[in-house]
Amino acid sequence: MSESPPSVDPERDIQLFANLLGEVLREHSRKRVLVVVERLRDGFLSLRDQDDPELRGKLMKRIDGLDPQTLAEVIRAYTIYFSLAHIAEEVDGFLRRRGQVSAGGRLWRGSFDDTLRRLQSAGIRPEQLAELLPSLAYLPVFTAHPTEAKRRTILETQRRIFLLTLDLHRQKLNEEEQQLRLAELLREIQILWKTDEVRVHKPQVTDEVRQGLYFFRESLFATVPQVYRNLERAIRRVYGSDARVPVPSFIGFGSWIGGDRDGNPFVRPETTELAVRMHCELVLGEYITRIQGLGRILSHSDALCEPSPAFLDSLDEDEDYWLGTMGQSQRRYGHEPYRRKLTIMRHRLGANLARIRARIDGIDAELPQGYDGADALLADLCLIRDSLISHNDASAADGELNDLIRLVETFGFHLMRLDIRQESGRHTQAVIELFARQAGAPLYEAFSEEQKRIALAEAIAHPHPFHIDKGTLTPETRETLEVFEAMARMRAEISEEVFGSYVISMTHQASHVMEVMLLARLAGLAGRTPAGWFCDIRIAPLFETIDDLSRIEEVMSALFDDPCYSALLKASGNLQEVMLGYSDSCKDGGILASAWNLYEAQERMIDLADARGVQCRLFHGRGGTVGRGGGPTHEAILSQPDNTVRGQIKFTEQGEMLSYRYANPETALYELTMGISGLIKASRGLIEPPLQVRRDYLGIMENLAELGGDAYRRLVRETDGLLDYFYEVTPVDAIALLNLGSRPSHRKRSDRTLASIRAIPWVFGWAQSRQTIPAWYGLGTAIEQWRGNDPDRLAKLQKMYQEWPFFRALLSNSQMSLFKAAMHIAHEYLRLASDQERANAIFRLIEDEFHRTVTQVLNVAGLHGLMEETPDLQLSLARRNTFLDPLNHVQIALLERYRGEPSQERREQWLDPLLRSINAIAAGMRNTG
Repeated sequence: MSESPPSVDPERDIQLFANLLGEVLREHSRKRVLVVVERLRDGFLSLRDQDDPELRGKLMKRIDGLDPQTLAEVIRAYTIYFSLAHIAEEVDGFLRRRGQVSAGGRLWRGSFDDTLRRLQSAGIRPEQLAELLPSLAYLPVFTAHPTEAKRRTILETQRRIFLLTLDLHRQKLNEEEQQLRLAELLREIQILWKTDEVRVHKPQVTDEVRQGLYFFRESLFATVPQVYRNLERAIRRVYGSDARVPVPSFIGFGSWIGGDRDGNPFVRPETTELAVRMHCELVLGEYITRIQGLGRILSHSDALCEPSPAFLDSLDEDEDYWLGTMGQSQRRYGHEPYRRKLTIMRHRLGANLARIRARIDGIDAELPQGYDGADALLADLCLIRDSLISHNDASAADGELNDLIRLVETFGFHLMRLDIRQESGRHTQAVIELFARQAGAPLYEAFSEEQKRIALAEAIAHPHPFHIDKGTLTPETRETLEVFEAMARMRAEISEEVFGSYVISMTHQASHVMEVMLLARLAGLAGRTPAGWFCDIRIAPLFETIDDLSRIEEVMSALFDDPCYSALLKASGNLQEVMLGYSDSCKDGGILASAWNLYEAQERMIDLADARGVQCRLFHGRGGTVGRGGGPTHEAILSQPDNTVRGQIKFTEQGEMLSYRYANPETALYELTMGISGLIKASRGLIEPPLQVRRDYLGIMENLAELGGDAYRRLVRETDGLLDYFYEVTPVDAIALLNLGSRPSHRKRSDRTLASIRAIPWVFGWAQSRQTIPAWYGLGTAIEQWRGNDPDRLAKLQKMYQEWPFFRALLSNSQMSLFKAAMHIAHEYLRLASDQERANAIFRLIEDEFHRTVTQVLNVAGLHGLMEETPDLQLSLARRNTFLDPLNHVQIALLERYRGEPSQERREQWLDPLLRSINAIAAGMRNTG
């Protein structure tokens, strides 16, 4: 089987786009922009081949001679090139996959076809597959940090360019038609040039909510049913048409946008209410549109077919609604029963939509009764489907109707489950205040951890735990309580499915979870009644730092052993979700220590849950970059510890990953397929004994993690002046000003310590200056020290790389980050340091470790160059370097000017091109954080 069959070469499309962009620049940019763009590109390309200080000096002199407006346009030209190159590569990927499907052979690794064939060849029978599929839950969670750097209007223009490019390849066009398509492409690129990609104002949380909704409206509503269709077809193709393997709806989406309030003062209770209403509004509108479409299709006459008795009974029950509420004529659709039913359904959904819109607008109006919930809508759709099948019209049921059933099963009335997140200290302060307000109550903060849990359990179980006068509470505590009250209201108003988990960041103690349970109890979301315990909230403690990960067993054991918590957990379904933070653990201990601590924490957590008879779902807080847990989803799932996935995977989709994976339905279909096939493979332990990793591999990894963590901490925590170096030779100060998202870059504005800076700007800053150290630093030292000069140890590492998905993914992802790094560019940023001697000393440490890591990784992987095993991605990143090198030099010049201007007014003129340079480099490196 060919993994990469012949396809349209993206180079041809990239060259076409470059030529069209050149035409736009020639006609619509400032006088010298096109010349500057080309000369800088060619000059820095020459420097990549051979360093020439004289040429570098000339190029920097040219950059220094440019005014702010010209610089901004040069940067924009490079940014648009990156986006056009990505479109060309995306089109190429789609055409390549489509070519494989058309050829009729075995499909690419990670396709449903290939995955099922591998399962079949491994002896997995159809009945085993039928047992596995109902256990699946594939749950991507969209987040706003790091927020998507692209504006929606840019995404829409890029979508049009994508479709036009597809047309150029898909259709046999005559010369006139081809020229028309090229003119349309030129027009769209011109629109792109004249649309500002940088937001004028910092986005509000509601802007971020709309950004997340874009991907559902433009892509996912069409894609999700297609995923299920493809899986059903693949099962029939591999196991035969008579194989009884039903495919349940197991995809679900979550969001943090409008629910994540950790360090974000702009997410208020009313923001959360608005977010979930906006979710509901979008999905109801989609259902109405599709039901209107079904009404045009299902025109069956009762004179020519006989609907099922159950369907006819439901029509009879709707008679009063049809005549009274809707005021319809008895004769309308008198002989077209499905159209009549669908018209009633559309009206009911319209009433639901009108009610939601009235509440969004703050209007309290009397409106007709709609559906009580998504289950009632689903029941009506299934009635129509079953009735069609009953009179041999299964083909009519299997098209748009079945797609709508899949959508309702997936999205309900909630669209996606909104997670709420808050930092543990905020809950603790609220609980301290609530106890202090009660007459004769003990001093909560003076309690030991065990005493806190006892006091919290007693309060949760009490029928009237506290007397609360909200007027006497601090604004912070009042708002904390109002979040839980908003959750209770929205569950009642929209759906019990409207919220996912309540995530507690910086969970250090079991009492942190019990505090949230008490606050939920006060809002009526949990507690005890004469009928027994009830719990309508799922709490997910988030373990972020290396220290927290090491204590995950201690904290969760205390919870599982607490009778009150155990009873509440059982009442909520006995499913404990635990979130693992990739970002802070990597910032804290480096990539090796982070990856290994996360691996071990997962194993310990699953073992503990098994011992206590609790089902556990792990929630992976991955970012877009390797330094924040990023990487290809398929490989990431397969690299999880054996027997820890168990059919369920929940993970954050962050930053630029949203547009890369979900903006185009064609790509979204591929990405969802790859993730789900990885989930199926990683869950084989549910139907056969799981494979065990060799114990010697685990021991070696333990040693490597310790060595790598020590090397990283020596640099970050023990090297004198490292934080000053970071703040001076990266654009982290400007990142805080970029209108990427509503979230501050630091937990505390005036605190510039390592603890205060968020993981996102930490990773982003190192990436912008082409050092990318969070994703690889310490890896080279660890391998070098462990293997020494022993060839047997090298052979052992090479075998680990070939046999162990975890170790292979770790080194493969590190290769990508090493490839994106560029020490010759990073060295140029040293011009920005105030203490040159110290900055050069620190850079030498980084550069030495970089070369050491490249050497060791290539030796272990058995490669001659980085990313040889993924040549398409290697070429894509190499292609971008042609424009990244001049951009980095432009950014260095802009940082010098911005920081060097004596007055705020003069500094301001350089801010716009500086912010644009950050956006451009992020686009070129394909990550914001």
